[in-house]
Amino acid sequence: MATKHPQARPANPRFSSGPCAKIPTFSLDLLADAPLGRSHRAKVGKDKLKAAIETTREVLGIPADYKIGIVPASDTGAVEMALWSLLGARKATMCAWESFGAGWVTDVVKQLKIDAEVKTADYGQIVDFADVDFNTDVVFTWNGTTSGVRVPNGDKIPADREGLTICDATSAAFAMDLPWDKLDVTTFSWQKVMGGEAAHGMIVLSPRAVERLESYTPAWPLPKIFRMTKGGKLIDGIFTGATINTPSMLAVEDYLVALDWAKTVGGLEGLIKRSTTNAKVLWDFCDRHDWIANLAEDEATRSNTSVCLKFTDDRITDGAAFAKAVAKKLEDYNAAYDIGAYRDAPAGLRVWCGATVEASDLEALTLWLKWAFEECIAEQ
Repeated sequence: MATKHPQARPANPRFSSGPCAKIPTFSLDLLADAPLGRSHRAKVGKDKLKAAIETTREVLGIPADYKIGIVPASDTGAVEMALWSLLGARKATMCAWESFGAGWVTDVVKQLKIDAEVKTADYGQIVDFADVDFNTDVVFTWNGTTSGVRVPNGDKIPADREGLTICDATSAAFAMDLPWDKLDVTTFSWQKVMGGEAAHGMIVLSPRAVERLESYTPAWPLPKIFRMTKGGKLIDGIFTGATINTPSMLAVEDYLVALDWAKTVGGLEGLIKRSTTNAKVLWDFCDRHDWIANLAEDEATRSNTSVCLKFTDDRITDGAAFAKAVAKKLEDYNAAYDIGAYRDAPAGLRVWCGATVEASDLEALTLWLKWAFEECIAEQ
């Protein structure tokens, strides 16, 4: 017999892990200042792009001597730009504990055919950085978007490393305290914690990364959209607003609006607090129920953005089918959209808890999640 579902739904049931929920104050009216129909090369376009770069620096606390560029193809494009442009000068170490990290391993080992040691960990775990040789170039994701597992801090990354650290931080930037002195290349996109529109990525280069770019030429040809140097010198325009290809000025305006909102909630500290408060709603929910658990095995490595959950009830006979049934039921009732686990991840749910999500919506979601679980158990 069907149980009565909760009355109150999340005001915003958008818990997708990308593109993520827009800022709570979002309205299309906020984009009225976008220079639509104008060239991104015109002064108004360049000024907007430069503002996006410098406000990113301000909010994230990126050092003044680090270069920040807006690049095509979202975070994926930014990571590929780093891999193709910087790797090959020395041995690499590839660290992977989820699907996107595994993808970077494939690109480096099978496509670029670089001499690399591959270190992996199962979903829910993380590679021990104490066992990583940072005299090699090390590639890793800070936060596993598809596994809900993150690097707890940069303490195990040595300051006197000889290699570069290349960090995919797309679901970590704006929600976690990134140690810039330990990161030589950092990439992310607008579509994650800031709830921006897709297709635009960002790459942050330390002085050590710039030195590598200007002193090393890869053995393979570089597509135009990956080139960051010309004549052995950094193309400085990329890092002041002269993008490699044509950006969407509407998306740029949307990102600027989100950055302004970030300042109103306390900047980076406020964003981290919002994300952690949100994630704690689900962490506490798991603690109160023995049929669901966080995929991350160690509390220190639990993500506060992409919270991945697994069902642990012995009555569940087909984990993948059960998780899909729960996610579908929640979507059918407009209680939660797009929370199924990533296709390569273990069966379960993935709920975005970044700063643009409201804790009250997650509280409402937990009531619906309990109801959907009981319904799907009864329907087995």
